[in-house]
Amino acid sequence: MNDLVILKGKEVFTDSWIIAKGTNNQHESIVALIIKYKSDFEDFGSIEFTDFKSGKRGRPTKIYQLNEPQATLLITYLDNTEIVRMFKKELVRQFYAMRRLIQEQQSSEWKFFRQQGKTVRLSETDTLKEFVEYAKARGSTNPNKIYTNYTRLANKTVGIKSVKDATTIQLNYLILVENIFIQIILAGMVADRDYHDIYRDCKERATQLSNAVTIGITA
Repeated sequence: MNDLVILKGKEVFTDSWIIAKGTNNQHESIVALIIKYKSDFEDFGSIEFTDFKSGKRGRPTKIYQLNEPQATLLITYLDNTEIVRMFKKELVRQFYAMRRLIQEQQSSEWKFFRQQGKTVRLSETDTLKEFVEYAKARGSTNPNKIYTNYTRLANKTVGIKSVKDATTIQLNYLILVENIFIQIILAGMVADRDYHDIYRDCKERATQLSNAVTIGITA
């Protein structure tokens, strides 16, 4: 049960679709509860919907956005099954983790490492730009995917989907990982290695680093 909460600016939400899926309920049933007890939910904030998904028979259905008190209230209206209890525990955990992350990202330490990371990223971008031309000259048919592939690999290594999800520790490790990738790429080009092999070298190093990062973050 990953990604149960959504960050918008500095506000944290979940939605009716996530709750329906996580509690093994029909989305239409969850929406019906929201509409039935609309005034209850509005005691904790306005009720908004984000987008549409196809419901039964292909008809569009609203996806309601819920803050933490609203989501908690909604779950109290559901049968207290094992699935619901497990979902609620994980939802509470993720709301707490996201609030803690938002608070951490206001710290001077986080902002410092974020700025350091931008500097390293500029250097990595310059290296990747050179590597794109290197790969083109050696027959790459999708050289522009190099930027995306290396960014995803670096983020995955430290356990994030994007920099905006990173804790201070993860930002610090991301700087290390990107610096290592730069050195591997530069050394590979100097040695005239195949661009596929250079990427494999980065992946192998990323696997090693990922284990160390996990230990460092959880320590």
